[in-house]
Amino acid sequence: MIDMHTHSIFSDGELIPSELVRRAVVHGYRAIGITDHADFTNVEHIIKNVSKAKYLEDELDIKVKVGVEITHVPPRKIAPLAKMAKDLGAEIVVVHGETINEPVMPGTNAASVELADVDILAHPGFITIEEAETARENDVCLEITARNGHNRTNGHVARIGMEAGATLVVDTDTHSPSNLITKEFALKVAMGAGLTEKQAHDVLNNSVRFL
Repeated sequence: MIDMHTHSIFSDGELIPSELVRRAVVHGYRAIGITDHADFTNVEHIIKNVSKAKYLEDELDIKVKVGVEITHVPPRKIAPLAKMAKDLGAEIVVVHGETINEPVMPGTNAASVELADVDILAHPGFITIEEAETARENDVCLEITARNGHNRTNGHVARIGMEAGATLVVDTDTHSPSNLITKEFALKVAMGAGLTEKQAHDVLNNSVRFL
C-alpha cells in the first residue's frame, strides 16, 4: 500500500506521527504521506514538525513523505500556498477537493488542477470532464478515496478520470487507526468505484510515482 493522504495530531488526526507510521507498517505500507490540513496560518508549523518524522525511515521499512492538505482555502490563494508549501520542503501537496460532504468553495477543483505544485486533488466530488482533462495535462492525480462520506462520488470520479485519461490514485484520508487499509482492500475500493480488476491494479500502481 502506498497512501499519500493521512492526518496526524498536527491537524485533526488521532495519532502522533510515530504511531501512525508504525500502524501503517503493520498494514503492509511501503510509503505514507502525512498531509495535515493546512492554510497560511499553520503551513510552516506542519511541515517543520512532520519533517521530524523522517527519522522513522531509519528504523522501519517504509518511506515517510512530508506533506500538507490545503483545506478550505479560497481558490485564488491555492497557488501561492501550494508554492509556499513546496518551498518549505513539502514532498506532497494535496488539495481538499469539492467533496459533496463539506462546503468547499466552488472553483477549488478548477484552481487546483491547473497547478504544477499540486500532486493530488483529494475527493473531488462531481469533478467535470474539463477539470479532469486539465488535471491530466498538468499531471495532477485525482483521488479515489476510502474515506466514508467523501467516497460517495468515487464512481463519478473514476468514470470521469478514465474518460479524460487523468491519473487516478487510491488514498485513505486516514484520521484514526481504523482508517488505514491494506493494498488488497484498496483494490476493492477501486473496483467498487466501477473499475475493472486490471484497471484497479493499474490505479494502485500509479502511486509508485511517489516513492
